[in-house]
Amino acid sequence: MDKPFSIGVDLGGTNLRVASVTRDGRIIEKIKISSTGDIVNSLITCIDRVFSSDIKGIGLAIAGVIDVENKSITSCPNLRILEDMEIVKIISTRFNVPVFLENDAYVATLGESVAGVGRQFNSFVLLTLGTGIGGGVIYNKSPLKIAAELGHIIVEVGGRRCGCGSLGCLEAQASARAMVEIATEGIKGGRATVMMGHAGGQYHTVLPADIYKYALEGDTFAIEILKNAGRYLGAGIASFISIFSPQAVILTGGLTGAWDIYVQEAIKLASENSFKELFAKTQIIRSSLGDDAGLIGAACLTYSK
Repeated sequence: MDKPFSIGVDLGGTNLRVASVTRDGRIIEKIKISSTGDIVNSLITCIDRVFSSDIKGIGLAIAGVIDVENKSITSCPNLRILEDMEIVKIISTRFNVPVFLENDAYVATLGESVAGVGRQFNSFVLLTLGTGIGGGVIYNKSPLKIAAELGHIIVEVGGRRCGCGSLGCLEAQASARAMVEIATEGIKGGRATVMMGHAGGQYHTVLPADIYKYALEGDTFAIEILKNAGRYLGAGIASFISIFSPQAVILTGGLTGAWDIYVQEAIKLASENSFKELFAKTQIIRSSLGDDAGLIGAACLTYSK
């Protein structure tokens, strides 16, 4: 008899999420902790908490370039320590079940198509907006098995240095990490902003949510950061609409919390810089699964292999 549950793991640059998931994408139990510290021990501990004899397998979603055939991590800019680890072997040996490895944005796209708002579309582009920016593409109801490193298209020639080594990537210009870096640089450079006094002068502790909060309170620099990042995001979205002609661009990740400034600015720019006919046929919407898309998609890997 086929076992009814799988475990999905979503390991990002900021957080580690682990969940037990049913075949149809329902989350039974979920854990979320920081991904700092001893990654492997934290991962094993979290999996152990949701593991049972009813687990069919484990799917790992990691931000980076994945060699799926060899079950290895080619590049992981946000967690370089993982590049030298045989993480699949470590986990499969410990729990004695099949373990699968995929790019985090790919599995978030898979999860959205299985259990989220993406179910209603034959084709869509998913963008994960967080510490970094990733993406995936569904075409004719199936995920495209392409690199889909959507966060690494160039939106500013000679722009900010990205973790991948290039200059001006979408991720380097519009991600949460980019916003925090720009805020910190501006404050250090003497930019007038209420963020200067954040947390009693500890401005280096500014988070993306803080930038949005200050922007809503009218801080000019915070608004500028969000709008500039939003314009770069819009440039990326316009490109994806031109390339894939999707029925929808679905946005997920922590930065969607800044929808009213960051995302609205992106939609405005995309509308002005896309083929009008293609943009008119594309919905730009928020994921219905949020952070759970990656967990569900990772668990689904065990059913699709």
